[in-house]
Amino acid sequence: MSKVQNVILVHGFWADGSCYSEIVPMLLAEGYEVIAVQNPLTSLEDDVAATKRALDRIKGKCILVGHSWGGFVITTIGNDKRVAGLVYIAALAPDIGESMIDLMSKHGSPSPHFQEQNGFVWISKEGVDEVLASDLSEARRALIHVTQTTPSTSLTEVKASSPAWRSKPSWYILTTSDKAVPLDLQRDMSQRMNAKTVTVDSSHFPMISHPKEVLEIIREATISSQ
Repeated sequence: MSKVQNVILVHGFWADGSCYSEIVPMLLAEGYEVIAVQNPLTSLEDDVAATKRALDRIKGKCILVGHSWGGFVITTIGNDKRVAGLVYIAALAPDIGESMIDLMSKHGSPSPHFQEQNGFVWISKEGVDEVLASDLSEARRALIHVTQTTPSTSLTEVKASSPAWRSKPSWYILTTSDKAVPLDLQRDMSQRMNAKTVTVDSSHFPMISHPKEVLEIIREATISSQ
């Protein structure tokens, strides 16, 4: 069966490309070419540029996978003609003129576990444990906290333009125990995108806690986006 051979993985806040460490070996074993982008999280332009560098390394079409803030990134760069489809994992999927604050403020207030310093936002160990990764092992939660990539505060206010999900086939993985991106917000975004959705009983990192379910959706996207 014909399929898109390239998969580019884009991470979100307080993470790096290694958050896909459970997914990458399985994709490679199935013959995909895979790149896990390392977002600097300094500006939307910088993150989009990092993903474009990944696109420039591949041959042929690709599927973009975005987790959390990574959804904002793939929404922006997904209009590139090399992108065949989009997979959102508990991710932000803004419409024209929307920011992260616009989306998140509809469903609650910022967590007290965020710590702003020098224009960047850290998340405390308690925040990792309670907000991001409550269903992961203690060791994995500690690793996320120690290796976190801190986002610039400017990312919460930047506005989206020309969302790629309006013209590209999209999939959305809903996470029912997520305290970072509320489930109601995930539902609202996925419904207006007309994305094919699946639900996983997971906190904010289903690609770590439920990698086989996430792999199944990525695989489906590579086949259906031809």
